[in-house]
Amino acid sequence: MEDGKPVWAPHPSDGFQLGTIVDIGADSLTIEPLKQKGKTFVAAINQVFPAEEDVNKHVEDNCSLMYLNEATLLNNIRVRYSKDRIYTFVANILIAVNPYYDIPKLYSPDTIKQYRGRSLGTLPPHVYAIADKAYRDMKVLKMSQSIIVSGESGAGKTENTKFVLKYLTTSYGTGQDIDERIVEANPLLEAFGNAKTVRNNNSSRFGKFVEIHFNEKNAVVGGFVSHYLLEKSRICRQSSEERNYHIFYRLCAGATEDIRQKFHLSSPDTFRYLNRGCTRFFASKDTDKQILQNRKSPEHLKAGPLKDPLLDDQGDFNRMCGAMKKIGLDDTEKLDLFRVVAGVLHLGNINFEEAGSTSGGCTIKNQSSQTLEHCAELLGLEEDDLRVSLTTRVMLTTAGGVKGTVIKVPLKVEQANNARDALAKAVYSCLFDHVVTRVNQCFPFDSSANFIGVLDIAGFEYFEHNSFEQFCINYCNEKLQQFFNERILKEEQELYQKEGLGVNEVHYVDNQDCIDLVEAKLVGILDILDEENRLPQPSDQHFTDTVHNKHKNHFRLTVPRKSKLAVHRNVRDDEGFIIRHFAGAVCYETTKFVEKNNDALHMSLECLVSESKDRFVRELFENSNNSKDVKQKAGKLSFISVGNKFKMQLNILLDKLRSTGSSFIRCIKPNLKMVSHQFEGAQILSQLQCSGMVSVLDLMQGGFPSRAAFHELYNMYQKYMPPKLTRLDPRLFCKALFKALGLNDVDYKFGLTRVFFRPGKFAEFDQIMKSDPDHLAELVKKVNKWLIHSRWKKVQWCALSVIKLKNKILYRTNACIMMQKTVRMWLCRKKHKPRIDGLVKVRNLKTRMNRFTEVVAGLKEGKQEMSKQIQGLEAAIDALMVKIKSTNMSRIDIDHEYKALVTRSEQLLTAMQNKKKEEEERERLRRIQEEMERERKRREEEDQRRKQEEEDRKLKAEMEVKRRQEEEERKRREEEERRLQIEMELQLEAEREEDAARQAVLEQERRDRELALRIAQSEAELIPEEVPNDSGLRSNGSSVPSSPERATAGTTKLKSLTMEEMAKEMTELLARGPQVQASKAAAGAKKYELSKWKYAELRDAINTSCDIELLAACREEFHRRLKVYHAWKSKNKKRNTETEQRAPKCVTDYAQQNPAPPIPARQYEVAMNRQQRYFRIPFIRPGDQYKDPQNKKKGWWYAHFDGPWIARQMELHPDKHPILLVAGKDDMEMCELSLEETGLSRKRGAEILPRQFEEIWERCGGIQYLRSAIESRQARPTYATAMLQSMFK
Repeated sequence: MEDGKPVWAPHPSDGFQLGTIVDIGADSLTIEPLKQKGKTFVAAINQVFPAEEDVNKHVEDNCSLMYLNEATLLNNIRVRYSKDRIYTFVANILIAVNPYYDIPKLYSPDTIKQYRGRSLGTLPPHVYAIADKAYRDMKVLKMSQSIIVSGESGAGKTENTKFVLKYLTTSYGTGQDIDERIVEANPLLEAFGNAKTVRNNNSSRFGKFVEIHFNEKNAVVGGFVSHYLLEKSRICRQSSEERNYHIFYRLCAGATEDIRQKFHLSSPDTFRYLNRGCTRFFASKDTDKQILQNRKSPEHLKAGPLKDPLLDDQGDFNRMCGAMKKIGLDDTEKLDLFRVVAGVLHLGNINFEEAGSTSGGCTIKNQSSQTLEHCAELLGLEEDDLRVSLTTRVMLTTAGGVKGTVIKVPLKVEQANNARDALAKAVYSCLFDHVVTRVNQCFPFDSSANFIGVLDIAGFEYFEHNSFEQFCINYCNEKLQQFFNERILKEEQELYQKEGLGVNEVHYVDNQDCIDLVEAKLVGILDILDEENRLPQPSDQHFTDTVHNKHKNHFRLTVPRKSKLAVHRNVRDDEGFIIRHFAGAVCYETTKFVEKNNDALHMSLECLVSESKDRFVRELFENSNNSKDVKQKAGKLSFISVGNKFKMQLNILLDKLRSTGSSFIRCIKPNLKMVSHQFEGAQILSQLQCSGMVSVLDLMQGGFPSRAAFHELYNMYQKYMPPKLTRLDPRLFCKALFKALGLNDVDYKFGLTRVFFRPGKFAEFDQIMKSDPDHLAELVKKVNKWLIHSRWKKVQWCALSVIKLKNKILYRTNACIMMQKTVRMWLCRKKHKPRIDGLVKVRNLKTRMNRFTEVVAGLKEGKQEMSKQIQGLEAAIDALMVKIKSTNMSRIDIDHEYKALVTRSEQLLTAMQNKKKEEEERERLRRIQEEMERERKRREEEDQRRKQEEEDRKLKAEMEVKRRQEEEERKRREEEERRLQIEMELQLEAEREEDAARQAVLEQERRDRELALRIAQSEAELIPEEVPNDSGLRSNGSSVPSSPERATAGTTKLKSLTMEEMAKEMTELLARGPQVQASKAAAGAKKYELSKWKYAELRDAINTSCDIELLAACREEFHRRLKVYHAWKSKNKKRNTETEQRAPKCVTDYAQQNPAPPIPARQYEVAMNRQQRYFRIPFIRPGDQYKDPQNKKKGWWYAHFDGPWIARQMELHPDKHPILLVAGKDDMEMCELSLEETGLSRKRGAEILPRQFEEIWERCGGIQYLRSAIESRQARPTYATAMLQSMFK
């Protein structure tokens, strides 16, 4: 820098001021301001920058300045702002300064037409130029575009976003209602998402990404709005000079009297959520008179309305209602929105007081009873349920008792206030989500080729007190700044490539370490905060300590006491931290970080609102719950991380931005008072630094930031050159000039249309050109010399070119043959290629039919109709394939028919998918109903089971008492039987002795007779002898033949015997035994002689007889014969065969060891009284004992005794089919023993309840088995058959 040249030096209010350097220090400069001669000040050397010669000169693109630094950037913006030129370019970045008044014709329809289709730089900078550039890039590159609009509150982001949307819909819309809806959606979003702040009367308190979608013809077809990070804390609290969201005040000011009475509305000062901030309405003089006095707050009446040319609460309410109507909201939905807004206001007026009881809880004040009633009415809730949910919270126990027990924990006053505020935030947040959803539904689109997205999001923020909202916004801006650096640098590199500079890649300082500090896994601040929220008792202090401990030596993080502001040094280390962002260090106070990071309600409140009687409120929370994948934790407030949710949304947004082309608009707020024509340089410089514009200049310093077109340089310096040189064309003129000057090739680069300079080298070049005339004459000589050299080189080049041309001609001659062959091949391919391509596409379409088949297979209704449609589509595809093969179709015809088939297939697929969804919905409703029915039945069955178990216990107790009585009776009877047995044995012994004596006499007589026969010569000589008719030698009236005769007769007889006769014979053999004779003697003479009855006769008598005594006698004889038959069969079985087992071994063993005493059949039947008794004992078949020696596969034997005899029998074994037997049909396989003989009644635990037997019997198919036996007339009449027949009747 030369002495006397002006420089830009720092200034506390103007940002920079002009001065001259008067002294140079080690790392500082002493500056004398031009406006204050004689006064000096010291400035750091890196804060002093060279100034342009003409400081009042302004350029449309800052890159055209000779000196590229933050001071010249600020001065250029200042000069243009003073001339109402609020837009300035820095390369392709647009800087927009808010003028705070309407500049005439700046946004008129004529201006829109003027910018349509014009390249960037051909017209003055404008937001329309950026919008049109995005559209043209989308159209040419076939790639979606994004426009990022950023800046602090009040800088004009929302207005510029509106202008972009207006330009796109006006210039490239279809002229339909959809264009108007996209523009009209903004007032509705602003009403619910904008508020008055200290810095901006219409500040957007949320970020939004508005997508304008275009079809293949590049016409607007629809839009979509995504929103980010709504400021929920504003709903419950604002500072004294700020307001809540506009909708609250517009509803109070503009609602009709009917709505006001219906929703119990009054002036803003009567609501807690409004009266702690500013309660004045925005209004003009005319509209202020129209607002009724009872709607105005005392503050409004005293100080008057708030003034803003763009805001009017009453008028905006009417405009908002009109916008609702235009975008498709009917009156019912409009009233639903207003009702929920009013409900939030009334919810804030609910106050609590200490309960005064030992529980330590709280209650709602009596003064708030009316408010509670209004709130419950508006939100569709039960008043008592709302009262309980606000003063208590529900806990589910996980240990120390029955799991899942519900416990109501009373809340303290502070906790109840927090719960109330959390509910208000949740309701309003869901309402805002619904508004955005409805806005998106008002401009739908079926298909979109590309879109242009406009991102309107808050810029870097720092206040005296910064909380969680500023932390999230600044984290977002760190990510966007990284994207901004990458994208701007990429565009710079693309320009270098387009101009053919061939320079190396320009590097820059990355802020990835700051981003990692916030979002890294496990150790990032957001993850630490989430972990803190999951603790049983989270606290902001513990969270802050954890952050400091995990990042002790991190460059980007430090403690508040190291801040340069005194107010931050008073913050303790566990109450905040400082992060060094790309735009500067910010101190965050962590109070309420933990609370603001949790976006969940207590379980009781969430369930209460989700089950609201009001359909609209219920749907708000149903939609909200569907978008969350949260597991409710028992006994604790569930946790939904706001920070993590925002991080995921931000990453999705950045992925979308990276997949699109991008343009940037940096909005600047000229002053804090929000008035026109006031330029606060220092404040604007801070915004430029925060928006990354200074960083962009630093990036450009690493490349070729200064650039000038050839014709501009020619016009600038032709007056210094002689006429001989001025006749050259501009590019050659510039090239000769630079070569003659001998400038270093590193300092500049020639492009195709302009020359690029390294930082500061443009100034050096300008200084050389404007030096003394002697030096200029020497320069002209150098230029002439360079021209001669260059022309001689051209001659040489031309000669070489002619030689090359000859060689090329020879080469091309040889290549012609190859070209002809290739062309012929190409013509042939051109002729048939469309058909081949069409055939391939149609075949691919046919292969996709499998998907249709899969969808149809999943349908339950309309499957046949859909199958017909699919067959029709397949037939059409086959027909088209045949047509392509057989006819010479053009590509257009093929594509037309192919698209028709694709459209038809897509419509069919859509129809099937819709039908599938309908079926799934019906199935879901059916499952819900079934689940409810199952739950009801389960409760009924549970009650029935408890009653049944109680009855079972009583019955088992009675059975046990009965068993003991029978046991005592049996013991008494056995004692009597033993006594009778002894007497009988004595009698039998005497009879045996007498019989032995008779046998001895008979034997002696036989020997005498045989001796006489041997002596006598013939039998006639023998003396006849009477044979006494001794009853002892006869049985059943028949003489006993001699042994040989008897043996022979017995053998012959045995062969001719039937099964029944064998049973009868064996019965007679057994009857000869002394015990049986004794039993018969004891029983006395029988009434019925049944020994000669046949087996079939006995069975028929049992099945048909009505004579009780005959029936009992027949049963007795029938089972006696079964015993005899089975005994004979067991005795005469084949060798190496298993013994048939009709009953468990323990039963048969007991019967053999303890023979039942003889009881007359009639007496036994009366004694048993046809009792129905059921038994179950373990049972293992003999064949399974060796397969399972440890008895692990134990089976069960079930028996139903109808009176003394068995009626039904079951065997259940593992891995085998159950064996079912019924009396009559299966007598031969069933147990033949009477109940007394089995001893089952004396086995403890063997007897079971009838219900238990019947359940097993029914499960094993016993009812069908018994029914079939009855129908085939094979079943014996028993209690079971009678019950079954009555049931079927």
